[in-house]
Amino acid sequence: MNTDIRPFRLDIPQTDLDDLRERLSRTRWPHQLPGEGWSRGVPVAYLKELADYWRDGYDWRAQEARLNEFPQFMTEIDGLDVHFLHVRSAVPDALPLLLTHGWPNSFVEFTELVGRLTAPADPARAFHVIVPSVPGYGFSEPAREEGLTVAGVARMWAELMRRLGYGKYGVQGGDLGAYVTPEVAKADPGHVVGVHITGGIGFPTEKDVPDLTPEELQVYEMMQQWMGGVDHHALLRAAPQTFSYGWNDSPVAQLAWMMQKFREFSVTEDLPEEVIDRDLILTNVMIYWLTGTSGTSSWPMFNSTEFGWPVGQPAVPTGVYSGEGAIRRLADRHNTIVHWPESNPGSHHFLAMSDPDALAADIADFFAKVR
Repeated sequence: MNTDIRPFRLDIPQTDLDDLRERLSRTRWPHQLPGEGWSRGVPVAYLKELADYWRDGYDWRAQEARLNEFPQFMTEIDGLDVHFLHVRSAVPDALPLLLTHGWPNSFVEFTELVGRLTAPADPARAFHVIVPSVPGYGFSEPAREEGLTVAGVARMWAELMRRLGYGKYGVQGGDLGAYVTPEVAKADPGHVVGVHITGGIGFPTEKDVPDLTPEELQVYEMMQQWMGGVDHHALLRAAPQTFSYGWNDSPVAQLAWMMQKFREFSVTEDLPEEVIDRDLILTNVMIYWLTGTSGTSSWPMFNSTEFGWPVGQPAVPTGVYSGEGAIRRLADRHNTIVHWPESNPGSHHFLAMSDPDALAADIADFFAKVR
């Protein structure tokens, strides 16, 4: 097995950018269907304006240069090339912290968070930050066979941290990262000091309903409304290859799918770019477009048989950024929770992009308790 760690830099060929611009200019726009606002999906007028900005206003080269300010590397684990950021703090004894991104996101999710973690005002709250790209996402190689699991990714992350020479470390994640992160603790409990997630545990399911209190039943009913929208789990479990043709061939199809999900993942009715910087969203879209990973990134769905919430783990302490929609006593069944504040701000599912200051502060608060 090749265990070398190789430097990596983004250097997208100009021909790829020219091709993108040409495809955007030749978009065959559909008719707008009747219905108010987003009731039928992403409105045509909205997406046209955003696509025009992507073509004529968005500057990939500026974003590429910004991403290249982060030290990036490649290493082969379990036969797959894994891309990762490794940003060391100036504080020598800072705690190493591994961040796992979500879907449909990428390592771009954490670009606003890294500096807040590596160089905080208080050096005692500093971290060395490692951000791997999940296999099949961005510049990490996709699995060649069926069967990739979050537990398998977690074992890869434990090997990555061993390879980097870290004896103890923390792990953090949300969305897909909330599934992977507890599994890292299960795979490497002797080295993981704590698990921090932005949510996902303690959500009531149908089998919990008979034992819920009236107040808890209200939470469950609220969740059923909150989980509306396009069921991407069912869609990508059924026919990911079919949908990937459109996303891989049409940048506007890719953009529409991303904006559909980013709006559904908002806690408010705001447009995605009213919560998260527009260029940051488009940079995430670009990573998918330039690497052609819309299909390969859907493995968490097509390798599963049904949707289920993260279970968590009791081996090491757990901290949760926000318990909104979750029931603490249900989360306590499978986790050793030492941090569950209820006053943290949050306006989007991807808090590292929408609320990086608050998330960085909460991460530091939790790990101050367990490091």
